[in-house]
Amino acid sequence: MVRSSLYLTALLMLSSAWGLPPEPAPAQQEALALVGGTLHVGDGSVIENAVLTFDQGKITAVGRQGVVATVGHELIDVTGQHVYPGFILPDSSLGLSEVESVADTVDATEIGEVNPNVRALVAYNTDSELIPTLRFNGVLTAQVSPRGGTVSGLSSVVQLDAWNFEDAALAVDDGLFINWPAKKRRQFNFATFSATRVDNEAYDKQLAQVTALFEDASADLNAAADEPNLKLAAAARVLRGQSRLYIKTNVSQDMVLAVQFARRFEIEHVVILGRDGLLHGAEFLAQEKVPVIVLGTHWSPPFERSGVDLPFRLPALLLERGLKVGLTYPGSPMNTRNLAFAAGTAAAHGMDREAALRMITLSNAEILGVDDELGSLETGKRATLFVSSGDALDMRGNRLSLAFIDGRRLTLDAMQQQLYERYKRRYSQSVPTR
Repeated sequence: MVRSSLYLTALLMLSSAWGLPPEPAPAQQEALALVGGTLHVGDGSVIENAVLTFDQGKITAVGRQGVVATVGHELIDVTGQHVYPGFILPDSSLGLSEVESVADTVDATEIGEVNPNVRALVAYNTDSELIPTLRFNGVLTAQVSPRGGTVSGLSSVVQLDAWNFEDAALAVDDGLFINWPAKKRRQFNFATFSATRVDNEAYDKQLAQVTALFEDASADLNAAADEPNLKLAAAARVLRGQSRLYIKTNVSQDMVLAVQFARRFEIEHVVILGRDGLLHGAEFLAQEKVPVIVLGTHWSPPFERSGVDLPFRLPALLLERGLKVGLTYPGSPMNTRNLAFAAGTAAAHGMDREAALRMITLSNAEILGVDDELGSLETGKRATLFVSSGDALDMRGNRLSLAFIDGRRLTLDAMQQQLYERYKRRYSQSVPTR
Protein backbone atom coordinates (compact mmCIF):
# COMPACT_ATOMS: atom_id res chain seq x y z
CA MET A 1 0.00 0.00 0.00
CA VAL A 2 2.85 2.43 0.83
CA ARG A 3 4.50 1.80 -2.53
CA SER A 4 1.20 2.26 -4.39
CA SER A 5 0.60 5.53 -2.53
CA LEU A 6 4.05 6.78 -3.50
CA TYR A 7 3.39 5.92 -7.15
CA LEU A 8 0.06 7.77 -7.06
CA THR A 9 1.61 10.82 -5.39
CA ALA A 10 4.36 10.92 -8.00
CA LEU A 11 1.82 10.66 -10.78
CA LEU A 12 -0.25 13.54 -9.37
CA MET A 13 2.88 15.68 -9.02
CA LEU A 14 3.78 15.03 -12.64
CA SER A 15 0.24 15.90 -13.73
CA SER A 16 0.44 19.18 -11.84
CA ALA A 17 3.82 19.95 -13.32
CA TRP A 18 2.71 19.48 -16.92
CA GLY A 19 -0.77 20.97 -16.59
CA LEU A 20 -4.30 19.64 -16.71
CA PRO A 21 -6.33 18.57 -19.75
CA PRO A 22 -8.22 21.44 -21.43
CA GLU A 23 -11.40 22.57 -19.71
CA PRO A 24 -14.58 21.31 -21.41
CA ALA A 25 -15.89 23.76 -23.99
CA PRO A 26 -18.99 25.89 -23.31
CA ALA A 27 -22.24 25.26 -25.17
CA GLN A 28 -22.57 26.64 -28.70
CA GLN A 29 -23.74 30.26 -28.53
CA GLU A 30 -24.23 31.23 -32.16
CA ALA A 31 -24.91 29.57 -35.50
CA LEU A 32 -21.77 28.64 -37.43
CA ALA A 33 -21.07 27.83 -41.07
CA LEU A 34 -17.99 26.03 -42.38
CA VAL A 35 -17.50 27.28 -45.91
CA GLY A 36 -15.41 26.13 -48.87
CA GLY A 37 -13.97 22.84 -47.67
CA THR A 38 -14.12 19.30 -49.01
CA LEU A 39 -16.81 17.57 -46.98
CA HIS A 40 -16.53 13.82 -46.34
CA VAL A 41 -20.07 12.86 -45.35
CA GLY A 42 -19.16 9.50 -43.81
CA ASP A 43 -21.58 7.45 -45.92
CA GLY A 44 -19.12 7.19 -48.81
CA SER A 45 -19.99 10.46 -50.53
CA VAL A 46 -17.88 13.61 -50.85
CA ILE A 47 -19.04 17.21 -51.44
CA GLU A 48 -16.52 19.65 -52.92
CA ASN A 49 -16.68 23.38 -52.21
CA ALA A 50 -19.16 22.60 -49.45
CA VAL A 51 -21.07 24.48 -46.79
CA LEU A 52 -22.04 22.93 -43.46
CA THR A 53 -24.09 24.88 -40.94
CA PHE A 54 -24.89 24.00 -37.35
CA ASP A 55 -26.68 25.62 -34.47
CA GLN A 56 -27.45 24.60 -30.86
CA GLY A 57 -25.29 21.52 -31.28
CA LYS A 58 -27.12 20.13 -34.34
CA ILE A 59 -26.27 20.15 -38.04
CA THR A 60 -28.83 22.35 -39.80
CA ALA A 61 -27.76 22.13 -43.46
CA VAL A 62 -25.22 20.43 -45.74
CA GLY A 63 -24.56 21.17 -49.41
CA ARG A 64 -22.57 23.12 -51.97
CA GLN A 65 -21.80 26.82 -51.80
CA GLY A 66 -24.56 28.87 -53.34
CA VAL A 67 -27.16 26.29 -52.39
CA VAL A 68 -27.00 26.39 -48.60
CA ALA A 69 -28.00 29.69 -47.00
CA THR A 70 -25.52 31.15 -44.52
CA VAL A 71 -27.34 34.35 -43.55
CA GLY A 72 -27.25 34.81 -39.78
CA HIS A 73 -24.27 32.48 -39.34
CA GLU A 74 -20.70 33.23 -38.33
CA LEU A 75 -18.69 32.17 -41.38
CA ILE A 76 -15.52 30.10 -40.96
CA ASP A 77 -13.51 29.77 -44.16
CA VAL A 78 -12.08 26.24 -44.48
CA THR A 79 -11.14 26.45 -48.16
CA GLY A 80 -8.53 23.87 -49.06
CA GLN A 81 -9.23 21.83 -45.94
CA HIS A 82 -11.27 18.69 -45.26
CA VAL A 83 -14.35 18.37 -43.03
CA TYR A 84 -15.03 14.99 -41.40
CA PRO A 85 -17.53 13.50 -38.96
CA GLY A 86 -15.85 12.74 -35.65
CA PHE A 87 -14.25 9.30 -35.58
CA ILE A 88 -15.85 6.70 -33.31
CA LEU A 89 -13.71 4.26 -31.29
CA PRO A 90 -15.44 1.00 -30.20
CA ASP A 91 -14.31 -1.25 -27.35
CA SER A 92 -11.79 0.93 -25.52
CA SER A 93 -10.56 1.15 -21.95
CA LEU A 94 -10.06 4.90 -22.39
CA GLY A 95 -10.73 6.68 -19.10
CA LEU A 96 -10.52 3.35 -17.26
CA SER A 97 -6.76 2.89 -17.57
CA GLU A 98 -4.26 5.74 -17.30
CA VAL A 99 -0.79 4.35 -16.56
CA GLU A 100 -0.84 0.59 -17.05
CA SER A 101 2.22 0.01 -14.88
CA VAL A 102 0.59 1.83 -11.94
CA ALA A 103 -2.25 -0.31 -10.57
CA ASP A 104 -3.91 2.61 -8.78
CA THR A 105 -4.68 4.22 -12.15
CA VAL A 106 -6.24 1.12 -13.74
CA ASP A 107 -9.92 0.34 -13.21
CA ALA A 108 -10.81 -1.70 -16.30
CA THR A 109 -11.08 -5.22 -14.88
CA GLU A 110 -13.17 -6.68 -12.06
CA ILE A 111 -12.29 -9.77 -10.01
CA GLY A 112 -14.22 -12.88 -10.99
CA GLU A 113 -15.36 -14.57 -14.19
CA VAL A 114 -19.01 -13.54 -14.54
CA ASN A 115 -19.62 -9.82 -13.95
CA PRO A 116 -22.48 -8.65 -16.19
CA ASN A 117 -23.43 -6.04 -13.59
CA VAL A 118 -20.10 -4.20 -13.85
CA ARG A 119 -20.67 -0.80 -15.51
CA ALA A 120 -17.73 0.83 -17.26
CA LEU A 121 -19.46 4.22 -17.30
CA VAL A 122 -19.27 4.86 -13.56
CA ALA A 123 -15.50 4.28 -13.63
CA TYR A 124 -14.91 6.53 -16.66
CA ASN A 125 -12.49 9.35 -15.81
CA THR A 126 -13.20 12.46 -17.87
CA ASP A 127 -9.97 14.05 -16.59
CA SER A 128 -7.76 11.42 -18.20
CA GLU A 129 -4.75 13.00 -19.91
CA LEU A 130 -5.09 10.46 -22.71
CA ILE A 131 -8.44 11.82 -23.90
CA PRO A 132 -7.01 14.99 -25.53
CA THR A 133 -4.51 12.89 -27.50
CA LEU A 134 -7.42 11.12 -29.20
CA ARG A 135 -9.23 14.36 -29.96
CA PHE A 136 -6.11 15.73 -31.68
CA ASN A 137 -6.42 12.87 -34.20
CA GLY A 138 -10.16 13.23 -34.77
CA VAL A 139 -11.52 10.61 -32.35
CA LEU A 140 -14.40 12.44 -30.66
CA THR A 141 -16.58 9.54 -29.49
CA ALA A 142 -15.66 6.26 -27.79
CA GLN A 143 -17.28 3.14 -26.43
CA VAL A 144 -15.72 2.40 -23.04
CA SER A 145 -15.93 -1.26 -22.10
CA PRO A 146 -14.71 -3.40 -19.19
CA ARG A 147 -12.09 -6.13 -19.56
CA GLY A 148 -11.40 -9.51 -17.99
CA GLY A 149 -13.31 -12.63 -17.07
CA THR A 150 -15.74 -14.51 -19.27
CA VAL A 151 -18.56 -11.97 -18.92
CA SER A 152 -16.81 -8.62 -18.55
CA GLY A 153 -19.73 -6.26 -17.99
CA LEU A 154 -21.61 -3.35 -19.57
CA SER A 155 -20.12 -0.76 -21.90
CA SER A 156 -21.30 2.78 -22.64
CA VAL A 157 -20.77 5.24 -25.48
CA VAL A 158 -19.33 8.62 -24.44
CA GLN A 159 -18.37 11.89 -26.07
CA LEU A 160 -14.83 13.02 -25.30
CA ASP A 161 -15.33 16.48 -23.83
CA ALA A 162 -17.18 16.50 -20.53
CA TRP A 163 -16.94 17.46 -16.87
CA ASN A 164 -18.09 14.08 -15.57
CA PHE A 165 -19.32 10.70 -16.76
CA GLU A 166 -22.97 11.76 -16.60
CA ASP A 167 -22.31 14.64 -19.02
CA ALA A 168 -20.18 12.39 -21.24
CA ALA A 169 -22.75 9.60 -21.63
CA LEU A 170 -24.43 9.25 -25.03
CA ALA A 171 -25.64 5.63 -24.84
CA VAL A 172 -25.73 4.28 -21.29
CA ASP A 173 -25.07 0.53 -20.83
CA ASP A 174 -25.27 0.06 -24.59
CA GLY A 175 -23.80 -3.44 -24.63
CA LEU A 176 -22.70 -6.49 -22.66
CA PHE A 177 -19.20 -7.79 -23.41
CA ILE A 178 -18.38 -11.50 -23.36
CA ASN A 179 -15.02 -13.16 -23.96
CA TRP A 180 -16.46 -16.29 -25.56
CA PRO A 181 -15.05 -19.53 -24.07
CA ALA A 182 -12.60 -21.12 -26.50
CA LYS A 183 -12.44 -24.87 -26.96
CA LYS A 184 -8.74 -24.52 -27.69
CA ARG A 185 -6.28 -22.09 -26.15
CA ARG A 186 -2.84 -20.98 -27.22
CA GLN A 187 0.08 -22.25 -25.14
CA PHE A 188 3.52 -20.75 -25.60
CA ASN A 189 6.58 -22.99 -25.33
CA PHE A 190 9.64 -20.97 -24.33
CA ALA A 191 11.92 -23.94 -25.06
CA THR A 192 11.01 -23.91 -28.75
CA PHE A 193 9.79 -20.29 -28.78
CA SER A 194 6.60 -21.36 -30.52
CA ALA A 195 2.88 -21.51 -29.74
CA THR A 196 0.60 -24.50 -29.98
CA ARG A 197 -3.14 -24.95 -29.50
CA VAL A 198 -4.19 -27.17 -26.62
CA ASP A 199 -7.56 -28.10 -25.14
CA ASN A 200 -9.08 -25.52 -22.82
CA GLU A 201 -9.73 -27.58 -19.69
CA ALA A 202 -12.05 -24.87 -18.31
CA TYR A 203 -14.22 -24.74 -21.45
CA ASP A 204 -17.20 -26.71 -20.13
CA LYS A 205 -17.27 -24.72 -16.89
CA GLN A 206 -17.02 -21.35 -18.67
CA LEU A 207 -19.74 -22.21 -21.18
CA ALA A 208 -21.98 -23.49 -18.39
CA GLN A 209 -21.53 -20.17 -16.53
CA VAL A 210 -22.62 -18.12 -19.55
CA THR A 211 -25.54 -20.44 -20.27
CA ALA A 212 -26.72 -20.38 -16.67
CA LEU A 213 -26.58 -16.58 -16.60
CA PHE A 214 -28.93 -16.21 -19.58
CA GLU A 215 -31.19 -19.08 -18.58
CA ASP A 216 -31.68 -17.55 -15.14
CA ALA A 217 -32.15 -14.08 -16.62
CA SER A 218 -34.72 -15.45 -19.07
CA ALA A 219 -36.64 -17.18 -16.28
CA ASP A 220 -36.46 -14.03 -14.15
CA LEU A 221 -37.30 -11.66 -17.03
CA ASN A 222 -40.77 -10.69 -15.84
CA ALA A 223 -40.27 -11.31 -12.15
CA ALA A 224 -40.84 -8.42 -9.77
CA ALA A 225 -38.53 -8.13 -6.81
CA ASP A 226 -37.90 -5.55 -4.13
CA GLU A 227 -34.18 -6.31 -4.35
CA PRO A 228 -33.42 -7.25 -7.98
CA ASN A 229 -30.45 -9.43 -8.84
CA LEU A 230 -28.10 -6.98 -10.59
CA LYS A 231 -26.36 -9.71 -12.60
CA LEU A 232 -29.62 -11.06 -13.97
CA ALA A 233 -30.89 -7.54 -14.59
CA ALA A 234 -27.83 -6.79 -16.75
CA ALA A 235 -28.33 -9.95 -18.83
CA ALA A 236 -32.05 -9.16 -19.07
CA ARG A 237 -31.19 -5.89 -20.82
CA VAL A 238 -29.71 -7.96 -23.65
CA LEU A 239 -32.72 -10.28 -23.78
CA ARG A 240 -35.08 -7.29 -24.00
CA GLY A 241 -33.04 -5.69 -26.78
CA GLN A 242 -32.03 -2.74 -24.59
CA SER A 243 -28.32 -3.63 -24.87
CA ARG A 244 -26.30 -5.30 -27.59
CA LEU A 245 -24.28 -8.47 -27.08
CA TYR A 246 -20.60 -7.98 -27.98
CA ILE A 247 -18.73 -11.25 -28.31
CA LYS A 248 -14.95 -11.42 -28.52
CA THR A 249 -13.53 -14.48 -30.24
CA ASN A 250 -11.12 -15.10 -33.08
CA VAL A 251 -11.98 -18.74 -33.86
CA SER A 252 -14.56 -19.27 -36.61
CA GLN A 253 -16.04 -22.39 -34.93
CA ASP A 254 -16.53 -20.43 -31.72
CA MET A 255 -18.18 -17.62 -33.69
CA VAL A 256 -20.73 -20.10 -35.00
CA LEU A 257 -21.39 -21.44 -31.49
CA ALA A 258 -21.69 -17.93 -30.07
CA VAL A 259 -24.21 -16.79 -32.69
CA GLN A 260 -26.22 -20.00 -32.30
CA PHE A 261 -26.24 -19.37 -28.54
CA ALA A 262 -27.58 -15.85 -29.12
CA ARG A 263 -30.26 -17.12 -31.49
CA ARG A 264 -31.35 -19.70 -28.91
CA PHE A 265 -32.17 -16.86 -26.52
CA GLU A 266 -33.63 -14.71 -29.34
CA ILE A 267 -31.03 -11.99 -28.78
CA GLU A 268 -31.63 -9.42 -31.50
CA HIS A 269 -28.37 -7.43 -31.63
CA VAL A 270 -25.14 -9.49 -31.76
CA VAL A 271 -21.70 -8.15 -32.71
CA ILE A 272 -18.53 -10.23 -33.17
CA LEU A 273 -15.10 -8.72 -32.47
CA GLY A 274 -12.05 -10.50 -33.90
CA ARG A 275 -9.23 -10.57 -36.43
CA ASP A 276 -8.25 -13.13 -39.08
CA GLY A 277 -10.75 -15.67 -37.72
CA LEU A 278 -13.51 -13.41 -39.07
CA LEU A 279 -12.43 -14.32 -42.58
CA HIS A 280 -13.08 -18.03 -42.02
CA GLY A 281 -16.47 -17.33 -40.43
CA ALA A 282 -17.47 -14.63 -42.92
CA GLU A 283 -19.96 -16.70 -44.92
CA PHE A 284 -21.86 -17.76 -41.80
CA LEU A 285 -21.80 -14.28 -40.27
CA ALA A 286 -23.02 -12.69 -43.50
CA GLN A 287 -25.84 -15.21 -43.71
CA GLU A 288 -26.85 -14.43 -40.13
CA LYS A 289 -26.48 -10.67 -40.76
CA VAL A 290 -24.11 -10.31 -37.82
CA PRO A 291 -21.91 -7.18 -38.00
CA VAL A 292 -18.23 -7.40 -37.06
CA ILE A 293 -15.63 -5.11 -35.54
CA VAL A 294 -12.08 -5.76 -36.72
CA LEU A 295 -9.53 -5.45 -33.93
CA GLY A 296 -7.13 -3.20 -35.78
CA THR A 297 -4.95 -3.62 -38.86
CA HIS A 298 -1.53 -3.29 -37.21
CA TRP A 299 -0.83 -6.83 -36.05
CA SER A 300 1.32 -9.75 -37.17
CA PRO A 301 -0.09 -12.45 -39.46
CA PRO A 302 -0.98 -15.50 -37.33
CA PHE A 303 0.54 -18.25 -39.49
CA GLU A 304 3.53 -18.71 -41.75
CA ARG A 305 1.16 -19.43 -44.61
CA SER A 306 -0.69 -16.14 -44.03
CA GLY A 307 0.16 -13.32 -46.38
CA VAL A 308 2.29 -10.66 -44.73
CA ASP A 309 -0.34 -8.09 -45.76
CA LEU A 310 -3.35 -10.03 -44.44
CA PRO A 311 -3.95 -7.64 -41.49
CA PHE A 312 -4.00 -4.70 -43.92
CA ARG A 313 -6.36 -6.36 -46.44
CA LEU A 314 -8.71 -8.00 -43.92
CA PRO A 315 -11.35 -5.21 -43.75
CA ALA A 316 -11.63 -5.11 -47.55
CA LEU A 317 -11.89 -8.90 -47.74
CA LEU A 318 -14.70 -8.89 -45.18
CA LEU A 319 -16.58 -6.16 -47.05
CA GLU A 320 -16.30 -8.20 -50.25
CA ARG A 321 -18.01 -11.08 -48.43
CA GLY A 322 -21.04 -8.96 -47.61
CA LEU A 323 -20.37 -8.11 -43.96
CA LYS A 324 -21.01 -4.84 -42.17
CA VAL A 325 -17.52 -3.97 -40.95
CA GLY A 326 -16.46 -1.59 -38.19
CA LEU A 327 -12.93 -0.99 -36.99
CA THR A 328 -11.26 -0.31 -33.67
CA TYR A 329 -7.71 -0.02 -32.37
CA PRO A 330 -7.14 -2.58 -29.59
CA GLY A 331 -4.67 -2.56 -26.73
CA SER A 332 -3.54 0.29 -24.54
CA PRO A 333 -5.79 3.38 -24.67
CA MET A 334 -2.60 5.37 -25.19
CA ASN A 335 -2.34 3.91 -28.70
CA THR A 336 -5.99 4.18 -29.71
CA ARG A 337 -5.35 7.67 -31.04
CA ASN A 338 -4.05 5.81 -34.13
CA LEU A 339 -7.54 4.63 -35.13
CA ALA A 340 -7.56 6.81 -38.25
CA PHE A 341 -4.25 5.39 -39.43
CA ALA A 342 -5.50 1.81 -39.03
CA ALA A 343 -8.30 2.76 -41.44
CA GLY A 344 -5.76 4.48 -43.68
CA THR A 345 -3.72 1.28 -43.80
CA ALA A 346 -6.81 -0.60 -45.03
CA ALA A 347 -7.35 2.11 -47.65
CA ALA A 348 -3.79 1.61 -48.88
CA HIS A 349 -4.41 -2.12 -49.34
CA GLY A 350 -7.45 -2.56 -51.53
CA MET A 351 -10.24 -0.61 -49.82
CA ASP A 352 -11.84 2.51 -51.24
CA ARG A 353 -10.75 5.50 -49.15
CA GLU A 354 -14.29 6.66 -48.36
CA ALA A 355 -15.25 3.08 -47.46
CA ALA A 356 -12.31 3.00 -45.04
CA LEU A 357 -13.52 6.28 -43.54
CA ARG A 358 -17.03 4.83 -43.24
CA MET A 359 -15.70 2.01 -41.05
CA ILE A 360 -14.67 4.43 -38.30
CA THR A 361 -17.62 6.79 -38.71
CA LEU A 362 -21.04 5.65 -39.93
CA SER A 363 -20.42 1.88 -39.80
CA ASN A 364 -19.16 2.06 -36.23
CA ALA A 365 -22.14 4.27 -35.35
CA GLU A 366 -24.56 1.75 -36.89
CA ILE A 367 -22.96 -1.17 -35.09
CA LEU A 368 -23.06 0.68 -31.75
CA GLY A 369 -26.64 1.82 -32.35
CA VAL A 370 -25.94 5.57 -32.34
CA ASP A 371 -26.21 6.23 -36.11
CA ASP A 372 -29.35 8.33 -35.65
CA GLU A 373 -27.14 10.95 -33.96
CA LEU A 374 -23.55 10.34 -35.05
CA GLY A 375 -21.35 8.91 -37.78
CA SER A 376 -22.16 11.15 -40.75
CA LEU A 377 -22.55 14.82 -41.60
CA GLU A 378 -26.30 14.96 -42.16
CA THR A 379 -29.00 17.43 -41.19
CA GLY A 380 -30.40 16.78 -37.72
CA LYS A 381 -27.40 14.87 -36.39
CA ARG A 382 -25.09 16.07 -33.64
CA ALA A 383 -22.50 18.60 -34.79
CA THR A 384 -19.60 16.37 -33.77
CA LEU A 385 -17.01 16.95 -36.49
CA PHE A 386 -13.56 18.30 -37.25
CA VAL A 387 -11.55 20.11 -39.91
CA SER A 388 -8.18 18.78 -41.06
CA SER A 389 -5.67 20.48 -43.32
CA GLY A 390 -5.14 17.20 -45.20
CA ASP A 391 -6.23 13.57 -45.44
CA ALA A 392 -7.22 12.58 -41.90
CA LEU A 393 -6.47 8.90 -42.58
CA ASP A 394 -2.82 9.76 -43.28
CA MET A 395 -0.60 10.83 -40.39
CA ARG A 396 1.02 13.39 -42.68
CA GLY A 397 -2.31 15.05 -43.42
CA ASN A 398 -4.12 14.53 -40.11
CA ARG A 399 -3.63 18.06 -38.78
CA LEU A 400 -6.72 19.37 -37.06
CA SER A 401 -7.43 23.08 -37.20
CA LEU A 402 -10.95 22.88 -35.71
CA ALA A 403 -12.98 20.32 -33.80
CA PHE A 404 -16.51 20.43 -32.41
CA ILE A 405 -18.51 18.15 -30.14
CA ASP A 406 -22.24 18.95 -30.13
CA GLY A 407 -21.34 22.27 -31.71
CA ARG A 408 -18.95 23.18 -28.88
CA ARG A 409 -15.56 24.29 -30.16
CA LEU A 410 -12.79 22.25 -28.56
CA THR A 411 -9.46 23.49 -27.35
CA LEU A 412 -6.86 21.66 -29.43
CA ASP A 413 -4.01 22.53 -27.13
CA ALA A 414 -2.80 20.44 -24.21
CA MET A 415 0.37 19.05 -22.71
CA GLN A 416 1.60 17.45 -25.93
CA GLN A 417 1.23 20.65 -27.96
CA GLN A 418 2.79 22.72 -25.20
CA LEU A 419 5.83 20.45 -25.07
CA TYR A 420 6.11 20.56 -28.86
CA GLU A 421 6.06 24.37 -28.93
CA ARG A 422 8.47 24.59 -25.98
CA TYR A 423 11.14 22.47 -27.61
CA LYS A 424 10.50 23.87 -31.06
CA ARG A 425 11.38 27.31 -29.68
CA ARG A 426 14.36 25.91 -27.81
CA TYR A 427 15.95 24.22 -30.80
CA SER A 428 15.10 26.93 -33.28
CA GLN A 429 17.53 29.11 -31.33
CA SER A 430 21.24 28.89 -31.77
CA VAL A 431 22.77 26.52 -29.27
CA PRO A 432 26.02 27.87 -27.76
CA THR A 433 29.05 25.68 -28.27
CA ARG A 434 31.22 24.69 -25.35
